[in-house]
Amino acid sequence: MSKPFRPRRSVLYVPASNAKALAKVVSLTADAVIFDLEDAVAPDAKEQSREALRDYFLGHPTSKAERIVRINGLSSEWGGEDLLAARACKPDAILLPKVETPYDITGVAEILEETDASENIRLWAMIETPRGVLNADEIAELGLRSTARLDCFVVGTNDIARETGAKLIRGRAPFIPWLMQILLSARAGKLDVIDGVYNDFSDPDGFSDECTQAVQMGFDGKSLIHPSQIEPANAAFHPDENAIGEARSIVDAFSHAANKDKGVIALGGRMVERLHLEAAQKLLAKIETIGRN
Repeated sequence: MSKPFRPRRSVLYVPASNAKALAKVVSLTADAVIFDLEDAVAPDAKEQSREALRDYFLGHPTSKAERIVRINGLSSEWGGEDLLAARACKPDAILLPKVETPYDITGVAEILEETDASENIRLWAMIETPRGVLNADEIAELGLRSTARLDCFVVGTNDIARETGAKLIRGRAPFIPWLMQILLSARAGKLDVIDGVYNDFSDPDGFSDECTQAVQMGFDGKSLIHPSQIEPANAAFHPDENAIGEARSIVDAFSHAANKDKGVIALGGRMVERLHLEAAQKLLAKIETIGRN
């Protein structure tokens, strides 16, 4: 099945154990919401959080925002029950933590297939360990296989920092090679990729700078820890008018009868290829989806 175009500029984590936060979700303008059963939920609150999540999805069967459930790893004591609960909620995707090998994806995909889960339930992967970064290319290849359900990488910069000892300083210089390795792998697998969180939600200038850096690197969006970060992220990752105008020009040019079968055309004094057309179509599809939402 073909993957739909989805804007993922702002991806907000919401603890499934926080009733007040869950109640606010419907009023937020985030492109996507990750309902977290993993790091944000204490061990003694796991079962209660699953029930709260089931109740939330029963009470809100539809949503403009893309909805993702992050579960605990299947090797943990909570992972199996988390996966069953997430499947029952029928979210847009299930986010798997600490993905290090392709089997971490295919194993869950096989379970979903065996239990007749809807093909609309996709998989997202947290890349947040040294092994995950090193194997990112091999994991991302699953994006080319429809049976694997893989749609998106989410970078876990805090976990990478903890496991490597690298410091999350302003500008993230130690992380740039790893971030670009993850991004390149994702693109090779036709995946979207979401940048890690910015921990200090009381520092809007620092957050803005990191969003700008992520945009320049090529990320599709930013994962967020606080609703105050939603609008700045949406603005930062929204294509500017020049980019939108250029995309329309490319699509229009290739739609002309004389250009329909050409691989390369001249436009505005430069050569434009089919790959530019594909990128332009994707951008305009996202803009259309944003407009509908």
